[in-house]
Amino acid sequence: MRTLVRLLVLVALFVVASEAGAADKEAATKKSGAALEARHLGQIQRVTFGLPRAGEGYFSPDGKWVVYQAYPVGYPFYQIYVQKLGEKTTRRISPGRGRTTCSYFTVDGKKILFASSHTDPRIDQTEHQARELAAKGGRRRYQWDFDKHMDIYVCDFNGTGLKRLTNTPGYDAEGSYSADGKQIVFTSSRDGDADLYIMDADGKNVRQLVNNPGYDGGPFFSPDGNWVIYRSDRQKEHMLQIFAVSVDGKHDIQLTNNLGTVNWAPYFHPSSRYIIWTRADYSKGPRGAHFNLFTMDLKLGKTTVKAGDVRQVTSNAAADVLPVFSPDGKKLMWTSARSKDKTSQLWIADWLRGTESAAK
Repeated sequence: MRTLVRLLVLVALFVVASEAGAADKEAATKKSGAALEARHLGQIQRVTFGLPRAGEGYFSPDGKWVVYQAYPVGYPFYQIYVQKLGEKTTRRISPGRGRTTCSYFTVDGKKILFASSHTDPRIDQTEHQARELAAKGGRRRYQWDFDKHMDIYVCDFNGTGLKRLTNTPGYDAEGSYSADGKQIVFTSSRDGDADLYIMDADGKNVRQLVNNPGYDGGPFFSPDGNWVIYRSDRQKEHMLQIFAVSVDGKHDIQLTNNLGTVNWAPYFHPSSRYIIWTRADYSKGPRGAHFNLFTMDLKLGKTTVKAGDVRQVTSNAAADVLPVFSPDGKKLMWTSARSKDKTSQLWIADWLRGTESAAK
């Protein structure tokens, strides 16, 4: 009996020690992740409140406002909102129906660019199907819909004066302006495949920039306007990698090349010295993949882009995605589910490499 008691005691002590060890390991991991983030980010704060899910935010040219997409309470698709930083009051500027995405301020801050499918002729049925899906099991895990009714629009800061810039069959979205405001780079499936295009700010003079099999999207101009950074899965479906293409389309350069990782949402620091983007390791399958933010030093030439050091920026239990810098390069904003309610929201922090201003 004593032997059995001793054995049970030893087993109990082993279980307690194992649990304590696991707890210590988890605590150490959290401490290590926090230390890593502290090297890059200061005063991390949540930006959006009161909406079931919000994300993909962009700064106004003066850095005082943000525009982003969010689910309204009771509606199944993202809409576009503006909000003054430091305040919680939101204002919807999109039409209120259909899918919307990829908002961006004009360079004077007076208008907002975004994509919308509100002209879908079967919008009642589209909304009904989305509500049925939600009723059966709640909102599905994030998956982007390349809605063929999506077109690009621009409106005044208060949501009035809506003007349509694209009107072609297929998906037109993911637009952003050049630094001088004269051009828009965007993604379109008008030729049957999602490729990059450039047009004038009024929607005229459309020309194809990238034409490769697979998806090419999420484009942004470099601060000097000579390059476009974007993501592509041309090597392997869904396994996105980061590329840079010259604005004349003649030089297309791959910057990441690891098919075990997904790399997306690249964005230039205003100094042009580096980009920030989102990476996840898919080598063990999508279930174990975790999204964090990384930077890559770059040297931009007329015909070449040279990649340099890569640094990890975030290490949180929640996914961190869609990072953007403020116009002065001193703030970083991104989408994360690190809030207590586990919902995806916008977050902002001081960027501790932000001393490398655009003027340098």
